[in-house]
Amino acid sequence: MTSSLLTYSLMIPTTGSTVIVQSVLPIRSSLPSLHLTCLRNKPTMYVSCCSFVSNKAATSSSDPKPVMGRWSEYIPNKLPDKNYVRTFDTTLRDGEQSPGGALTPLQKLEIARQLAKLRVDVMDVGFPASSDEELETVKTIAKTVGNEVDEETGYVPVICVIARCKHEDIEAAWEALKYAKRPRIFLFICTSDIHMKYKLKKTKEEVIEMAKSSIRFAKRIGFSDIQFGCEDGGRSEKDFLCKIMGEAIKEGVTTVTLADTVGNNIPQEFGEMVTYLKANTPGIDDVVFSLHCHNDLGLATANTISGVCAGARQVEVTINGIGERSGNASLEEVVLALKCRGAYVMDGVYTRIDTRHIMATSKMVQEYTGLYVQPHKPIVGANCFVHESGIHQDGMLKYPSTYEIFSPEDIGVEKSQNSGIVLGKLSGRHAVKDRLRKLGYEISDEKFNDIFSRFRELTKQKKRVTDADLNALVAYGSKISSEKLTGNGNSSSLLTNPQISSVV
Repeated sequence: MTSSLLTYSLMIPTTGSTVIVQSVLPIRSSLPSLHLTCLRNKPTMYVSCCSFVSNKAATSSSDPKPVMGRWSEYIPNKLPDKNYVRTFDTTLRDGEQSPGGALTPLQKLEIARQLAKLRVDVMDVGFPASSDEELETVKTIAKTVGNEVDEETGYVPVICVIARCKHEDIEAAWEALKYAKRPRIFLFICTSDIHMKYKLKKTKEEVIEMAKSSIRFAKRIGFSDIQFGCEDGGRSEKDFLCKIMGEAIKEGVTTVTLADTVGNNIPQEFGEMVTYLKANTPGIDDVVFSLHCHNDLGLATANTISGVCAGARQVEVTINGIGERSGNASLEEVVLALKCRGAYVMDGVYTRIDTRHIMATSKMVQEYTGLYVQPHKPIVGANCFVHESGIHQDGMLKYPSTYEIFSPEDIGVEKSQNSGIVLGKLSGRHAVKDRLRKLGYEISDEKFNDIFSRFRELTKQKKRVTDADLNALVAYGSKISSEKLTGNGNSSSLLTNPQISSVV
């Protein structure tokens, strides 16, 4: 399929001035073009489930939750309150492992800065033991982003790297991270029978000893914030997970991770597993319980939400859901799910992600990795705020919240009025008449009936009917041919993409 260019502006607020960055993205030509902009606090007609108010009050969801309050003191194994969910972003490590998604050192640094604007709690930025270049890249991020404290809020991200339970991995991790204000190491080891037998070739007892020895070594060389993960935990024996997690907690880890490494679990099963581990692991209340879900069955986000409902309080996610094979749980999906529904059906769980930077971050990751999202990708896809069905258009024109549960402004997109209305074969009379009125036409019912009849004929020839087409239908009446309108006569009105005015 041919490609076209999507141009957007990045208007990135900083503590000083506003930086405007122009960027061009190659995208499929069938997608709507988006011009994105930074959120401005403007009144809208939205009453969104993402509103940051009690469920007894209704307010515009474009009024953002205040994100400028002071951040609580960071204690690795403690949360500010029982409903807070830490966001652990692994775009720069697990996300980069997507086939074809490799990043340059400079790109990783720029994405890390953008993740800081999102206010992720923890950034998993790489695997230093894999190469000298990776170690130096992580070191650069640790020295810069890992030390940039926001003066107004006190926010500074935890900088994390992954390491196998090997001393050389741990040494490389410390060499890369020791410059960060809040360094964390994520030690992992296989815990499923299939992995221990065929991959590690170790017994359960040997695996437990490897984990304990590695935790002790990490503490000895300088780490105080240690996360321990059970690779392929989703296919592991529950009682063995309780045992190895309990031993890791005894050794002093601050976070434990249950990983559905191969995306094998389903939500009910995964939630029940979290419940079981929370109830039967010694010392589990003294650490943060984390989740790492892959998307092989398309259930990564659902499994993550299920785990949170069962008591987990850290989610491991990536921008756009990129990652190994079918990817990871998507940051934007998990965060918006908690934002929209946390107060209503999840006992008030929440994050401190500044969702107004989601679209800018998504576009940056797409551009740098070359991994572009499909139009119907939740939250950040090109079709998220575009409506063609006549019934939906009618509702949107009357009251936007009838068909959009959060506003574009919630994720940093500012649309011009009704810009998401796309005229095509499913459009109804209300949408066409409204568009004609906005083009300046006052048309009698009789004439509109004629125009609408020819509009329907035109939609049999074109997927999208443009303003130029509508102007022609009005100006030339029945004299204009469908051949001219559809572009067979080299008409300049052949625009198959809807145009959405916006920004970031």
